[in-house]
Parts: sequence; structure tokens; C-alpha cells
Amino acid sequence: MVEIVFLGVGEAFDEALPNTSVLIRYHVQSSPLSLLLDCGFTATPQFWKEEPDPDALTGLWISHFHGDHYLGVPALLVRFWEEGRERPITILGQAGVEAAVLHALDVAYPGFQEKIRFPLHFVEVEPGRCVEILGLSFETAENDHSQRDLALKLNAGGISIYYSGDGRPTPESMQLAKGCDLIIHEAFSVDQEVPGHGNMKSSVEMAEESGASQLALVHIQRKERPGVIERLKVRKPGPGGLRVIVPEPGHRMKL
Repeated sequence: MVEIVFLGVGEAFDEALPNTSVLIRYHVQSSPLSLLLDCGFTATPQFWKEEPDPDALTGLWISHFHGDHYLGVPALLVRFWEEGRERPITILGQAGVEAAVLHALDVAYPGFQEKIRFPLHFVEVEPGRCVEILGLSFETAENDHSQRDLALKLNAGGISIYYSGDGRPTPESMQLAKGCDLIIHEAFSVDQEVPGHGNMKSSVEMAEESGASQLALVHIQRKERPGVIERLKVRKPGPGGLRVIVPEPGHRMKL
């Protein structure tokens, strides 16, 4: 069984909703493990409310280097240090993830890189390469976004989850999503074509084409969110009976 907790579901500048950040909990044999998908500047309080144990988080995935997706990492690491974390943490992302995280840490809290005693393990996961680590398999593809963003396909014991990060689907990311049980996708607008962003219409089409049974729409532009919710109320299920939700912070799913 895999548990998905939507800690945050908002876009970068939403005053009401924390940045999109998703916690994945699963077991490898009898050991509980957890992976955080993205950690923006307003996401960390939601994480601490959900998981106060400084040693609980196993790994962190960073889809790209926009602030609402990774600038919460310095606070996350320094609080772990403050509370005496000893367990290593694995941080995964595209090429350059180590330099980006350590630079952000040094800007936010100069000198703390040397103080942190728990090991930071960095792993690059580029398209065309399947990485097996933490009891999961990681595969990626580039999305269409203003800054290089890698969509992620996770496989946990036969359960597949797709996480878009930001950006509209590409042929490569649509291929990556095929066969996934759950798709978590950015939908910045209802159906407007916004450069570098997905929308509800394209996300639903992608999920139906991939054969997914569930689609969670996140990172919706704050003024567009009511429209997305209203459109879903009158949406007629398409092929395969795709279930589409717009989660609130704290929403939980089990697969």
C-alpha cells in the first residue's frame, strides 16, 4: 500500500494555499519509508505539521529549480539539524541538483552546510535512465516549462505514480505517464493556453490517454481555481471512468 498526502497544492504566489508538495509513504519489506515531492518556500510548515519526527523523511525529489519547488529545502535541512537528525537523506533531481541545493542552503543559512552532521546523498535522475533507490524506481521526462522541469514516474511495488512538477505535457512526458495508476498534474488554468504551463483540459486528456484511473490537479492559478472546480462538477466521465479531483492541503489517498 502507498499513501499520498497532499501537503500543499498551490501555485507560487497563492496567499491561501501552500506551494505544491506531496508526501509519499510506503513500506519496503517491514520498513516504513517516505519521499517528499518538491519543497517550496511555503511548504515546510505543512510538512512539519504532518511529520514532526526529524528522522522520518527518507528522500526528497526536486522537479526543477523555481523557488516554489525547492527553496523550502534549506529550512527543512536546518530544522532537521536543529532537532538532532542523524539519518542520511537522499535528494534526487536533474543534473545540477547538488549544486543548486547547497547554494540555496548557503544563501539562506551561511555556514550551516558545515554544521549539518547527517549525510546528504545527491542522486541525478535524467531522462532515459531508470534509477532504483529507496525501494522505488525513478524515471523522468522533460515537460514544457519556462525552466527545465522533469516529470517523474515512480514505481512502488507495482503501483505507479506520475508527478508533473510544472509545465504542459510533451510527447515524452505523455509516454512516461502511460500505465500509471495516479497522475498528479499541474493545471494552471481551465483551458487557457499559458506558455510553459498545463491546464485542466490537457491534463484530463493526458490522463485518459495514459489509462490512469485517477488524476489530481494541483498548482492551479489562484484566480482560476474556482473555475476548475466548477467545471469538474459538470464534467462527464470519459473513457475508463477517470476520477478527477482537486485536492485541498491535507487530502490523503491510498493506492
